[in-house]
Amino acid sequence: MKRILLALAVVLSVQAVNAQVKSPSDAKKAVEAAEAAASDPKKATKVATWLKLAGTYMDAYAAPAGAGWVGAGKQELQLILGNDKPTSTESVTLAGEPYTKDVFKTRNYYYNGAGVLAVIEVTKPVYKDALSKALDAYKEAYKVDVKKSKLKDITAGIQNVSSKFLEDGMTAYMLGDLKAASRNFEAAADARATEPVNGVDSTAIYNAGFTAWMTEDNERAKKFFEKCVDIKYYEDGEVFAKLGDVYTKLGDSLSCKMALEDGFSIFPQNQSILIGLINWYIQSGENPDQLFTLLDKAKVNEPNNASLYYVEGDIHNKLGHKDQAIAAYTKAGEINPDYEFGWIGIGVLYYNEAIEIQNKAAAEMDDAKYMKLVEEFEAALMNAMEPFEKAFATTKDESIRYTMAEYLKNIYYRFREKDQKYADAYTKYNEIVANGK
Repeated sequence: MKRILLALAVVLSVQAVNAQVKSPSDAKKAVEAAEAAASDPKKATKVATWLKLAGTYMDAYAAPAGAGWVGAGKQELQLILGNDKPTSTESVTLAGEPYTKDVFKTRNYYYNGAGVLAVIEVTKPVYKDALSKALDAYKEAYKVDVKKSKLKDITAGIQNVSSKFLEDGMTAYMLGDLKAASRNFEAAADARATEPVNGVDSTAIYNAGFTAWMTEDNERAKKFFEKCVDIKYYEDGEVFAKLGDVYTKLGDSLSCKMALEDGFSIFPQNQSILIGLINWYIQSGENPDQLFTLLDKAKVNEPNNASLYYVEGDIHNKLGHKDQAIAAYTKAGEINPDYEFGWIGIGVLYYNEAIEIQNKAAAEMDDAKYMKLVEEFEAALMNAMEPFEKAFATTKDESIRYTMAEYLKNIYYRFREKDQKYADAYTKYNEIVANGK
């Protein structure tokens, strides 16, 4: 969600500080006058008539939002708004983050923790479908503009309508109304595809599908994710993963497999696709060797890509093939000594194995069997030491380094009384964890 949120944030338009915003009543009067002109047969043949109508609808759309704009500081707006003051103020949470909400007669302003206006929610629009009506007016302008003298103005107007639909989608998303968000994202994409713009808004299309997927409107999500595939917009492979999930929910197992395999051939490192494929083969009962066939094809193209061997290790690990998993993880580290994930894979495999043995031991009532399980538990922990140490020494990522330190602290704690070197190692990693780095 966060990634989508940020992707949309960059397209939000900024209202000029000195822009004159009409009152809702004046905006409505202007629309009524422009509509009357457009209904006149003679005036309806003029492109200026329709551009005027479109402009008045856009003014009517903007009027209830007031003079504020996304990105403005609260103190700055207090000066600009003057006597236009909120009727109440409250603290709210949007998308898991705290905001201050100022309530006005026609809208709500949401300020983030830095005191910056992040969301404008119109509560009393002049026309609920102002953007759609504006778009229709621009379409009419294009029809009557035989000489294409106003092509630039029409194109800019349609693009602005599309951007406003994106803003509304973003607002609905932030406010938790995912169905409305999906509809607005779709409207943004449709507007962008309108003549004479004839554009493809891949972000809007993806987000229309993403928000539909979140509400489990699977048929709708399917439509947009399939469109993403058609236009080759993959979102780092997530389109294939989500499309596979949608097909599964719709009971189309074959399409699910095809979508995931197509995605895997392009994005073999995408964990969502990988997990989806493994689950598909496990649930279908089919031979998962096809996964390795696909992976081998990727290796031919990138023989020195260590991450492909890590993925191979992950597949074997999830399928319960311990020895093959360790071999693949090791190969990843051999191909690229600076690639820490192969060592992490081995370490996690042994660590998880130790946890499983520990759980078995806790439930074992026979003393002899219990002691044998304890030996196996300690052996698995010992096996995890070296790969975690290698990952700790190799990684340049501080968060990964900290995580490795946590694993090693826990392991060495178990053996700290058996040897001074283990006690020293425990002290080292315990200090790293305690200090947070």
